[in-house]
Amino acid sequence: MTTPTLETKYVFTITARIGDVVTAGETGIGVRRIIPIVGAEVKGAVNGKVLSFGADFQTIRPNELIDLEAKYAFETDDGAIVYVENKGIRFGPVELLQRLKRGEPVDPKLIYFRTVPRFETGHEKYRWLMEHIFVASAARHADRVVIDVHQVM
Repeated sequence: MTTPTLETKYVFTITARIGDVVTAGETGIGVRRIIPIVGAEVKGAVNGKVLSFGADFQTIRPNELIDLEAKYAFETDDGAIVYVENKGIRFGPVELLQRLKRGEPVDPKLIYFRTVPRFETGHEKYRWLMEHIFVASAARHADRVVIDVHQVM
C-alpha cells in the first residue's frame, strides 16, 4: 500500500485591507512589526467580509526573511464567524522586499509568500474548515494582502 497523493483544490480568496505598520524595533531575533487588518472580503466557496480587527505579527530576520503570523476573523454572508490563524513566510530578493516595505508595487511572482491558514468556527455548515489542512499563496500590495486558499485533499 502507498500513501495518498497530495492534491490541492482552490477554495476561496481572502483579501485583507491593512493599516499602517507599527514597529516594535529590533528584538534580538529580528525587527518586530505589527500590521493591523482593517477589513475586506472573502470570495469563492465561502463568501463574506473580513472583520475590522486583528493583525499580522511579523518578524523580519536579518536576511529579510519574514516570519508571519496573522490572527483575525471573517463573517460569512450567512452570519457565521470564522476565526483565522495564518502562519507563513515571505522571502525574495532584498531590493524587492525593501520596495514592498516602502509601499511600492512589486510583481507578486517574484516574491515567495506562502502560508498555512487554520480556521475555527462553531457553525456547523463551516466545520469542514476545521477538518482539513489548507495552504495558501499570497501577494502583498501597498494597502492589502490577497491570499488564495487551497484545500489539501
